[in-house]
Amino acid sequence: MDPPAAKRSRGCPAGPEKRDAGAGAERGRGRPEALLDLSAKRVAESWAFEQVEERFSRVPEPVQKRIVFWSFPRSEREICMYSSLGYQPPEGEHDARVPFTRGLQLLQSGAVDLVLQVGFHLSGSVREPGGPGEPERLYHVSISFDRCKITSVSCGCDNRDLFYCAHVVALSLYRIRHARQVELRLPISETLSQMNRDQLQKFVQYLISAHHTEVLPTAQRLADEILLLGSEINLVHGAPDPTAGAGIEDTNCWHLDEEQIQEQVKQLLSNGGYYGASQQLRSMFSKVREMLRMRDSNGARMLILMTEQFLQDPRLALWRQQGAGMTDKCRQLWDELGALWVCVVLSPHCKPEERAGWLQLLRTWDKLDMCPLEEGNYSFDGPSLQPTAAPRPGSEEDEAAASRSRHTVFGRALQAGELRWSDAHLQRILASDSYGPSLTGTMGGDKPTFDPQGRPLWLGEPFPTACARVDTLRAHGYPRQALRLAGAIVNTLRLQRRHQLESYKQQKKELLQKGSTCITNTEGWVGHPLDPIGCLCRALLEACRLEEETLDLYPDSGPEKRKVTYQHVPVPGNPGESYLALALEVALLGLGQQRALPEGLYAQDKVVRNEEQLLALLEEVDLDERLVQVLRKQAELLLEGGPFSGFGEVLFRESVPMHSCAHYLFTALLPHDPDLAYRLALRAMRLPVLETAFPAGEPHPTPLDSITNNRFPRWFILGHLETRQCELASTMLSAAKGDPTWLHAVLGSIQENIHSPALLFKLAQDACKTATPASAPPDTTLLGIALELGLQVMRMTLDTMTWRRREMVRWLVSCATEIGPQALMNIMQNWYSLFTPVEATTIVAVTGTTHATLLRLQLDTPQREELWACARTLALQCAMKDPQNCALPALTLCEKNHAAFEAAYQIVLDAAAGGLGHAHLFTVARYMEHRGLPLRAYKLATLALAQLSIAFNQDSHPAVNDVLWACSLSHSLGRHELSAIVPLIIRSIHCAPMLSDILRRWTVSAPGLGPLGARRAAKPLGTDRAPLCQLLDAAVAAYITTSHSRLTHISPRHYGDFIEFLGKARETFLLAPNGHLQFAQFLDNLKQTYKGKKKLMLLVRERFG
Repeated sequence: MDPPAAKRSRGCPAGPEKRDAGAGAERGRGRPEALLDLSAKRVAESWAFEQVEERFSRVPEPVQKRIVFWSFPRSEREICMYSSLGYQPPEGEHDARVPFTRGLQLLQSGAVDLVLQVGFHLSGSVREPGGPGEPERLYHVSISFDRCKITSVSCGCDNRDLFYCAHVVALSLYRIRHARQVELRLPISETLSQMNRDQLQKFVQYLISAHHTEVLPTAQRLADEILLLGSEINLVHGAPDPTAGAGIEDTNCWHLDEEQIQEQVKQLLSNGGYYGASQQLRSMFSKVREMLRMRDSNGARMLILMTEQFLQDPRLALWRQQGAGMTDKCRQLWDELGALWVCVVLSPHCKPEERAGWLQLLRTWDKLDMCPLEEGNYSFDGPSLQPTAAPRPGSEEDEAAASRSRHTVFGRALQAGELRWSDAHLQRILASDSYGPSLTGTMGGDKPTFDPQGRPLWLGEPFPTACARVDTLRAHGYPRQALRLAGAIVNTLRLQRRHQLESYKQQKKELLQKGSTCITNTEGWVGHPLDPIGCLCRALLEACRLEEETLDLYPDSGPEKRKVTYQHVPVPGNPGESYLALALEVALLGLGQQRALPEGLYAQDKVVRNEEQLLALLEEVDLDERLVQVLRKQAELLLEGGPFSGFGEVLFRESVPMHSCAHYLFTALLPHDPDLAYRLALRAMRLPVLETAFPAGEPHPTPLDSITNNRFPRWFILGHLETRQCELASTMLSAAKGDPTWLHAVLGSIQENIHSPALLFKLAQDACKTATPASAPPDTTLLGIALELGLQVMRMTLDTMTWRRREMVRWLVSCATEIGPQALMNIMQNWYSLFTPVEATTIVAVTGTTHATLLRLQLDTPQREELWACARTLALQCAMKDPQNCALPALTLCEKNHAAFEAAYQIVLDAAAGGLGHAHLFTVARYMEHRGLPLRAYKLATLALAQLSIAFNQDSHPAVNDVLWACSLSHSLGRHELSAIVPLIIRSIHCAPMLSDILRRWTVSAPGLGPLGARRAAKPLGTDRAPLCQLLDAAVAAYITTSHSRLTHISPRHYGDFIEFLGKARETFLLAPNGHLQFAQFLDNLKQTYKGKKKLMLLVRERFG
């Protein structure tokens, strides 16, 4: 029977030996540590106790006690690591959610009691106060440990969290802080070996009696097996001892609850749509990095457990089935998982068998159909770092091959599995800060190992791979070695850049004549899956951080973390260099690299996100004179970098824009070197993919639709890039306020490079706001630039039109008003290239001549008249171009000038002959009546009626009210006007109810008695005389025609409506002298013609006889 884990079997000594009770006496303060303790510490750290017993036949009890004493963990950092969250909890919940903090409070409150160490087993009780109205709770805690690591824990609280509970923390901290106060006993097997048979029997019986309900069945079973001579238990030498420590073959690692880790990752993935779930998963990744940094083997164990759960995520199958991509949050988690595996596999201190096991797992996962692929078209065999020649521009065949070979997120880790740390040159770089040619002479081989200054280089592998080595060294707790390798990589980059500049100078004339270039970096370093620039910067900045040395309870505290302070730390062997300056140089080198935009939405979004992360790191660094000089030098190099720099004079069409980087450099350099800041920012304003898509002078439709090309990927993030471009331009405009030279330079760049009307309008608004502060006089130059940008927006959107045009036009008028009357008159005089006729008359002319505008301009009488004349001219021009929509606004604007008003009226009359619709003519006619010009209103109303036609069944026609108004107007003017309009009514109106209504209105009062007419008749007109008799005849005829038309297709459900219609017809018939007879004849005709409709005719007889 195999003994349980951590309970190895121990042989029984022949007899008891005398023990020294004073071995654990406390050492006096200030005295040197005893040799016994020094030796016991070393043995306790690295030897299993079984190995000690096998090596030495007799181990004195004092020695055993010191080894047992020193075998418990001595540092609180590991306890903190295994009992703290990986993320910052909400404010006020630190105590409630962080086991380490709670455990520390329990310890300080004296809650730990009855602490006993028996061999390699620690036990104790922890009292925890209850809540309001609840009793105090007592928890029994036991801890097993071996070689300064806790190997198992047990607590009565039944904690099911990821790490140790607060009670385990309290007991562990008690043992570390008050080690001399803990009662110490040797393993229980040593105590039992001192007892004779009677003592052993008494011991067993008392033990069974004390715990008979729990152990009696087990005790009886063991007794039966021992009494059976051939039983398995009698074949095993010795017996298990849970307090004797681990065996030689047992794995020595900290206790990790694997089942709980799997369960928690599974639960968090199922809640993947929530921000908190992603944060907690990232905190678990941070915990893995923390373990790797402590060189704790549980880091790899925990990562394996998490990876298995990630691969079992049911959403992977769903996304694959639907052909949809995973969410951004999930993709970021997978990226981090892949990067962590690179660090694990590339470990500089792992055993070969460990690496082989990891690689076997990775190959298995890599072959799964559900395993996500790496996003973007990044190569796995990119160009190596070469100091003597510029990288060869990537050919189309290379790019196509790279896009065809697809790799999973574990591909980088599998590739890292082939790397080794055994290179002699690499070992010397890592081993010394002063490694140089003088120490080794020449290394031999084709590649140089030092630059001309004698600083070491690291060549022969791709830059991202070299940076992955730096990240791995940091992750595994080798910060000094990581800095040394980072320094060698920076030396190599500098030498490579020098040769690139020399190469460009030789080809500069040819490239400038050509005006474009092929890409020299098919894959960028910013946004790369291995994040090489970020790895290098973080390694260099970490060496410069000023922080208090405290336990890191919250390694990933997010935006609430305290501000980091950096200081210059000199680079050994390089006088005048500092790691802080190197970090700034590397970040700008990566951000300023001219590189192709990768394929795919996520890969492009990752480029933007990595840029923001790097710039956020740089924003944390306070610039001193030393760093400003670095900025200046790097800015000049970027401007001179040609096709290797995103700020170079020639750009590849698909290269990533430099707007974000330029924004940082501009704001940083502006106080120190404005000329350089503007030159750099103006160079960065380019967006080459749009420049080549829209040659100068051509209209610019939606940019996103214009760049689709079979040879290039779609720019999914184009909108974001254009916004960044706009932010850079806005920053320059604000900074250049008061400097006309730079303002006009920025304006020229904006007009050349920004193609979005919405963004140009935003720039114009920002410039106007900046130019007109509330407490200072306006900046006329900047105001003029704002107006010029607004005019450009008007010209760009004149034909396409957008829903924001009205807002844009109103703003433009207000901006011109801020400048002065001449600007306002200029936009009125040139309205045809800026506005539609409707916009010009209803917004520009009206707003420009309001009382508030005139007061704002502070004009004298001649100037006001000049502005009014300009507005009237605009109105007449618009009315001629679009009389249908602009005639009425033009008349309104010209009211105060007789000549202009007459001209506008004539335009309306001419337009009526040319087809101006009856609705617009009626509108203008009503306006004329309102202005007290009834005869002109009558004239326009007759023109409108001449164009109108209302059929017999259109009694709800939109023009009904207009017709009734026109009839009322003509009646009020007099008999002559009424007589003239009757023929028009008869010709245009065929609807019987309308004609009947008009007829009744005209018979109520005498014509000419209305408010607009003179008294021309004493009594109302009769229907038996002209002109009303013609209208009556037309109404009667309309009723007869309409009745026959309705009866042709009438249904029984409409019989009631028809009877009501006949009732109205009879009222009209009776207006005639012989109307009664006519109506009777009409009914007889209906009865005869439609006698088949018996029910209807019956209803007619019942109603009308």
